[in-house]
Amino acid sequence: MFLKSQGLSARPPLFSGAEFRTALGMFATGVTIVTARAPDGHLVGLTANSFNSVSLSPPLVLWSLSQAATSMEAFRKGSHYAINILAADQQALALRFATRGLDRFADVEFVEGACGAPLLAGAVATFECFNRSRYTEGDHVIFVGEVEHCAHRTGVSPLLYHGGRFFTEHPL
Repeated sequence: MFLKSQGLSARPPLFSGAEFRTALGMFATGVTIVTARAPDGHLVGLTANSFNSVSLSPPLVLWSLSQAATSMEAFRKGSHYAINILAADQQALALRFATRGLDRFADVEFVEGACGAPLLAGAVATFECFNRSRYTEGDHVIFVGEVEHCAHRTGVSPLLYHGGRFFTEHPL
C-alpha cells in the first residue's frame, strides 16, 4: 500500500491467467477445509489451500477466498471459523467440499468447536479462529484469524496438493 500511495504501481503482466495459475500450482501445499457456523446457524465449508501462518504472538493465521464464493457473506459476517488441515486419507473429503450444489456436511463426522465452527474428524490439525480482520485484494478476500484453540495429531501424514494433483506421500 505504501508504494501505491506514492503513485507507483506494478507493470502489467506479460503472461496469461492460465500461465499464472499453472505456475502457482508448482508450489506444493497442504489441503484445508475452512468451516463455520453462519450467523443464521447453517454450516458452511470449503476446500482451500491458501493457508499460512502469520504470527506466533499473537497466534495468527491467514487464508483467502474468492469474492465470488457463495459462502463469502457467511465468512465475512461470522465471528469465528475453523481451519481443518486434512490427513492423507481425506482426499474424498477435500473433493466433496470443493464441489458445488451438494450438502457438504451430509454424513460428515465432526464435533462443534468452542465457538460453533465444525471440527472435522480425522484432520491432522485444527485451528479455531476469531475472525480478526479481512483485506480485499484483487478478486479475493484475505482473512486473518486469531487462533483461540488448536489441536493436532502426531504421526499422521497430511494430504498434499501440487501441480493439480493430490499426493498422500512426500515424493522425494
